[in-house]
Amino acid sequence: MTGLVYLGVLLALIGCMLLIDRRFTLFFWHDARSAAIVTAVGTLFLLAWDFAGIATGIFLRGPGEIATGIELAPEMPLEEPFFLVFLVLCTMVLYTGAAKLLAHRRGVRP
Repeated sequence: MTGLVYLGVLLALIGCMLLIDRRFTLFFWHDARSAAIVTAVGTLFLLAWDFAGIATGIFLRGPGEIATGIELAPEMPLEEPFFLVFLVLCTMVLYTGAAKLLAHRRGVRP
């Protein structure tokens, strides 16, 4: 059971970001097609970055009791792609939220 804690928390956080997104119509609820492309490209870029870091010995998978222990590749835990999706989603919700807030303060309709 403890091995699923981190994955469960990541999935819950992704769900929370999507709820914030929906509430304020920021990213996926503003333009789902573009958001899906940005999320996929951003996640793939960060995965490539991770693999480069693993190949050079910079990134190593440490022991973690709250992680599943499942590796997709050497030093690449199952949870990593979910974390990267969360990272991209969080970044884009913050960015689109800030842009919407600044436009509203200037009296410009986004």
